[in-house]
Amino acid sequence: MRIGVILGDVHTSVSPKDHLDGLLRQVEAAQRNGISYLTIGHHYLYGDLRWLQPLPTLARIAAELDEHVTLATTVIQVPLYHPIALAEELATLDILTRGKLVVGAGAGYRKDEFGYFGIDFTKRFAMMDESLRLMKMLWTQDVVDFDGRFWKLADGHTHIRPWQEPHPPIWIGAMKDAGVRRSARLGDGWPVTPETKIPEMVRLMALYEDERDRLGRPHVKHPLRREIIPGRTSDAAFERFESMAKQRLLAYAARQLATRDADELTREFRTVAAKETFIGTPDECVAQIRDLSALVPIDPILVRAQWPHMSTEQVVEYLDDLGRDIVPALRQVDSVDRVVRDAVV
Repeated sequence: MRIGVILGDVHTSVSPKDHLDGLLRQVEAAQRNGISYLTIGHHYLYGDLRWLQPLPTLARIAAELDEHVTLATTVIQVPLYHPIALAEELATLDILTRGKLVVGAGAGYRKDEFGYFGIDFTKRFAMMDESLRLMKMLWTQDVVDFDGRFWKLADGHTHIRPWQEPHPPIWIGAMKDAGVRRSARLGDGWPVTPETKIPEMVRLMALYEDERDRLGRPHVKHPLRREIIPGRTSDAAFERFESMAKQRLLAYAARQLATRDADELTREFRTVAAKETFIGTPDECVAQIRDLSALVPIDPILVRAQWPHMSTEQVVEYLDDLGRDIVPALRQVDSVDRVVRDAVV
């Protein structure tokens, strides 16, 4: 079992210089501690938080990349790009990483971001489907003719092929049945959100596998977005997570992305954390991961090391704890190849 780190946002009060310096220190610490994936999300006009744009940021990190590390977008909002531009930029990034790239793709969820670009939010799923189809053609064909609903291309002579053949793996984000089927049809893995409860995870992965069977496509393991919070004691782990993440989780709840509202999160933070994270002593964290990996095909687990108010020293300390107590133990853990459909959870 492998671990990846999401390179998150920082408050805009942090200077660009300090942001970059902290980012590169985080990258160094992650790689030194055996982290296998470095990933970054994608947003525009994000208010008082600065989220660096993923493609140039990952291109910069590619210069620091260790042999055992893969970069990933988790996830890039595909409808906000023209597919020709996105296909060529991702192919370029795949070359710069020497084939160490995963494309995490999503349709987006913030209506205001689509409004900034004058793009119809209600058409985002259809746009993503069409864009991915065209991008795959641009990655694999010498000449492309495409007559779609949103984009048309006649006699397009391609000039940038990805390093990986036929193209980088694609993780397609989804939260509902139709999206999971889309992920099975068009991608190579479904990034599972942290608030997905285990019974729903089992059900949706079974749905994914049924769709893959129908299409004659191979089964895969899925990246799981879930925090790993080790502490000297269980209480210390919960206190650590509260100091790291509580305010941000309340902000997510206010944006209606969390499964509970802000008042409920405040009252029941530990209850929510126990259900949506791997938390406790290092042995308890590993046991929780081992139990879940016996039910569903997951790999890697994507954690967030940096929350907006954390100092770089706190981020490095967390990564050092993972490298000492979690990463070596998880190397001995493997997940099932297919979801256990009759699991009692």
